[in-house]
Amino acid sequence: MEARAGGGGAGPACGCKGIRRCLLCQGPAPAAPPPQEKGNFTYCPAAGLAVGNECSEFAGWAFPFPGVFLLEEFINQDEESQMVQLMDQDDWKLSQSGRRKQDYGPKVNFKKKKLKVDGFIGLPSFSQEIVQRMKAHSALENFFPVEQCNLDYLPERGSAIDPHFDDWWLWGERLVSLNLLSKTVLSMSCDSEDRLQLFATLSQGSRESDHSASPQACQTHKPNNCTFTSACENLDNWDIDYSSPPRLIPYKEVTVDILLPRRSLIVLYGDARYKWKHAIYRKHIEHRRICVTFRELSAEFTLGGKQEKLGKELLEIALTFQGKPV
Repeated sequence: MEARAGGGGAGPACGCKGIRRCLLCQGPAPAAPPPQEKGNFTYCPAAGLAVGNECSEFAGWAFPFPGVFLLEEFINQDEESQMVQLMDQDDWKLSQSGRRKQDYGPKVNFKKKKLKVDGFIGLPSFSQEIVQRMKAHSALENFFPVEQCNLDYLPERGSAIDPHFDDWWLWGERLVSLNLLSKTVLSMSCDSEDRLQLFATLSQGSRESDHSASPQACQTHKPNNCTFTSACENLDNWDIDYSSPPRLIPYKEVTVDILLPRRSLIVLYGDARYKWKHAIYRKHIEHRRICVTFRELSAEFTLGGKQEKLGKELLEIALTFQGKPV
């Protein structure tokens, strides 16, 4: 059972267990922090590509990165303020790696594949308009969330979340997250030993392969000031030059940064859900940040699935929008 911290304040206790660490529990002799990976690719929403960052060894290269849908300014500032105010009226549970959380959903034992409906009375009322608004987008067609998890990140706690997959037994294909209070970076990584095919890039407005930002070029022109800037900071769009020979590298050498503006909504599905792990690193939490994640049911709990009846019960409860954190 995790301890509780009340309201909007951060309690002095720590919710870390096992190998997880935050700044509160590291003490005077800190344990090794979670890996602070530097993304060597940046996701460009306009092109649907992961593009090599300037001054990285992959500058001038890119590859298709499917399974991401990103919407900026999904809610306005007044709606954000109201949501956070309502969240802070309820208790936050201390969680791993310096996070705090609020859960609206069934109690689940993922290892034993068991769940309890007791105590779950629905998603919160303030999410009803958000869920309704999602339906206007084709990527969220027939999306019916059965669980909502609010995660609170604070820089003074060293909040982070290690690379992971969300559960596949109970939760369905689409993971939908609303990013509140501050911008951050969602870091995507893959442990596969398989080879990833990179292609030379064509920047917008040019039909020539763009290798001008190669590591060698950066070192020539800025030998003492070569920074790993985002490939998407300078140009709005990219394309791939399929006429040039591709480059093969192991998946495990790649980290893709997805830049999440404040009040943006992101959907992960397909390869981005099942092939690539996602993480939030400590260095990317500059101010308080709240992530509101909505999850749908897997095929086992939907029409024709082995636990269709239980899934229907969960969904009926969730969509009453009368819930409190469990």
